[in-house]
Amino acid sequence: MSTTVYDDNNIFAKILRGEIPCTKVYEDDVALAFMDIMPRADGHVLVIPKAPGRNLLDIDAAALSQMMPRVQKVARAVKKAVNADGITLHQYSESAGGQVIFHLHFHILPRWAGVELRPHTGEMAKPENLETLAVKIRAALNEAG
Repeated sequence: MSTTVYDDNNIFAKILRGEIPCTKVYEDDVALAFMDIMPRADGHVLVIPKAPGRNLLDIDAAALSQMMPRVQKVARAVKKAVNADGITLHQYSESAGGQVIFHLHFHILPRWAGVELRPHTGEMAKPENLETLAVKIRAALNEAG
């Protein structure tokens, strides 16, 4: 377990409370999935637990076990929605591991053969472009049931 306390003022906690908007693709009582505003691929989605947890190392094991079926469900929908060849799943824990926002989150990155991920430049996508992709992902989720 981490000795660092969860900060409930992190940006994802604020999104969960509705204080900051997001382009939502999926939500239930366990998880929220939304479009990454700085996507490294078209269809880049983040899936976060509603339970507080800084990262993979300190989240409650029961909360983590509830998360993974949601990550899988959203990943399948993303792959279908954007006709990707595969999916890359990223999860960073602690600063040395590349974590910047200290609320557990999974990056679902659709991938196509021969196409590299865009660099993480901090450039924000246009909200209308994110919404267009979100509509496709929501439709794929609805088809999956």
